[in-house]
Formats: sequence, C-alpha cells, structure tokens
Amino acid sequence: MEIFGYTAYRQISQLFFAILFFHGSEYILAVAIHGKKNVTLSSLLITKHYMIAMLFSLLEYSVEYSFCPQIKCHWWISNLGLAFVVIGEVIRKMAVLTAGRSFTHLIKVRHEEHHKLVTHGIYNYIRHPGYSGFLIWSVGTQIMLLNPVSTVAFAVVVWRFFAGRIPYEENYLRRFFGNEYGEYALRVPSGIPFVK
Repeated sequence: MEIFGYTAYRQISQLFFAILFFHGSEYILAVAIHGKKNVTLSSLLITKHYMIAMLFSLLEYSVEYSFCPQIKCHWWISNLGLAFVVIGEVIRKMAVLTAGRSFTHLIKVRHEEHHKLVTHGIYNYIRHPGYSGFLIWSVGTQIMLLNPVSTVAFAVVVWRFFAGRIPYEENYLRRFFGNEYGEYALRVPSGIPFVK
C-alpha cells in the first residue's frame, strides 16, 4: 500500500503544479506584455467548464485509484504524459512570447494598430501554436494521471472547441490581413489535427 500512496502523491502533485504553473505563467505573461490595467482574471483561462473537467478528472483518478490502484502504476505512460505537459507548455509559451502584443486570450474582432500578422518563430511551423500547445498540455495532464476516460474526453472536448474557434478566428484574420493571411494559411498547418 505504501507504493500506491507515493504514486498518488506524485501524480496529483504533478497535476497541481502543472495547473498552477500554466495558469500563473499565462497571467504573468499577459501582464508583462499588455500591462496590468489591460489584463483581467480571465487571463488565467479558468472557466466553469474547465473547473468541472478538472474535478471530473480528479474524481476519475480517485475512483480508479481506490478500486484498481495497479492501473496507476504504469510509470512509463505517466512519464509520457508528463512529457506531453512540458512540450505543450513550451509550445504555448513560445506562441505567447513570439506573438507578443498580438497574442490575446480573446479573439480580436477589430483590427488594432499593434495587431500584426506573426509568421516567424514557432508560427513558421504551426499556425495556431497556442491552441496546439494547450491541446497537448491538457491531454498530457490526463495521460500523466493514467485516466483513460478523461484522456479521451479532454482530447475530444478540447479538439471540438478549437475546431470551432479556428474558423471563427481565421475569418477575422482574413479580413485584417487579406491575401497575406490566406497564403500563410495554405503554407502552414493549423496545429490541431484534422483542422485545415
């Protein structure tokens, strides 16, 4: 039983650290880039649906740990999930830092003077690296916990969210940047599987 205590402690601690680091750094970067007066707590990206999803994942973990603790001991899978968390975090933060003031948490529906089309750095390889990074990060948290139901649920829900958001956002990007954005979109993949 002692080994299972360590397993749960390590996996849950990694989840909480990943959540705190992800959201804390999102807020800090938003303040550093846009200034404190232009940033609200919504920059933490914590919504009611997000909280429900994370609570469900903890419930799944608790139930599986209580009745089948051996399924939580596949360390190579858990460590693979941790690697996804780190990779997703790095991709997302590279997106934020590369785009600078052009990166916002809310879709811009009006073109502002400082809003530039960013196509260098990570944007040279992925059109929506912020979304791609979050998808990898969120699914990685569930692989790290060895939560099979939540892994599939997070993948489907986050994918569907971005599959709907990308066309909406790109409609405005095409309005703002015209053919320049159209050519860029043809050349660089979205970063979300099966979303052109």
